[in-house]
Amino acid sequence: MTGRHPDRSRPEASDADSEPDARRRAAHIPVLVDAVLAALAPRDDAVYVDATFGTGGHSMALLGAARCRVVGIDRDPDAVWRGRKLAERLGGRLTIIEGRFGEMVRLLASVTVGPIAGITFDLGVSSAQLDRPERGFSFRFDGPLDMRMSGEVLSAAELIASLSERQLAELIRDFGEERFARRVARAITAAQHRRPIRRTIELAEIVRAAVPKSEPGQDPATRTFQALRIAVNDELGELDRGLVAAEQLLMHGGRLAVVSFHSLEDRRVKRFLQRRGEGAPRTSRHAPGPVRGPAPSFKLLGRRAIRPDPLEIVRNPRARAARLRAAERNAAPAWPVGCAGPGRDRKGQGA
Repeated sequence: MTGRHPDRSRPEASDADSEPDARRRAAHIPVLVDAVLAALAPRDDAVYVDATFGTGGHSMALLGAARCRVVGIDRDPDAVWRGRKLAERLGGRLTIIEGRFGEMVRLLASVTVGPIAGITFDLGVSSAQLDRPERGFSFRFDGPLDMRMSGEVLSAAELIASLSERQLAELIRDFGEERFARRVARAITAAQHRRPIRRTIELAEIVRAAVPKSEPGQDPATRTFQALRIAVNDELGELDRGLVAAEQLLMHGGRLAVVSFHSLEDRRVKRFLQRRGEGAPRTSRHAPGPVRGPAPSFKLLGRRAIRPDPLEIVRNPRARAARLRAAERNAAPAWPVGCAGPGRDRKGQGA
């Protein structure tokens, strides 16, 4: 018995919605929530982990879909505070833990939760973080050049000051996929030599002047801000550790659902699930015989990523770039930490 109930976590959209109204509501709408619920198939009396609690949208959707229990994890103290206030009203069904989801195994050991039936990740920066100028995530507002999800790391301003022009260009190229990374790094370094860059608007104006053209509808500062945010918070390393932790924690038949918002994240999720997935190649054309390695630990729930439909994009413009990949844990042991496994990545497969 699934114990499903109507989803009351989202406001209904009407044809009369204006775009500004839709954008204001987007901050409160969890992305691809219906697809996440379909992938996790929540059931009564089971335990689920919302590894990126944020504003609690996916947690509340899970709690509304079945009489289950949810453990929410977030490294942002503001999100933890909001989550614990919410948990006080839910009679013990929601537990909030402060920490990084890459440390999920250790964090969950501190609470008695039982077998984990599902884990969901909603990657990247949350609407609550983007919309607060003092957090320094957005080039749309003037604020301190911070970008930290939690306070134990260097801010974006401190990171820029610590890097050479070459290092900064590599960072913007690798994490922002910015084709004008050298020009941007040269402009930032020159400005930094004149005076320290400490405000989001300062940095955005420098980048806009350095980028000759960008994708239609995209601010030229987008990719540089993305790159700095990923570097400040070690988001890709954290994702790698979080996926491994999920593999270790999920019970046989447990489900994993990961929502990503740019190709760097999606490629990592795709590669992880392909390598560990049933049906993944167990041989290599470069080896004379079968490649030995761990048994597959996941069954993929569909070969291609799920994307939002046009209606969801209208209701929530921030969903435009979202992709969901999902898998089900089988009975095989978790792979040893650090094991890449057999087979080679095949570029473009199942995109």
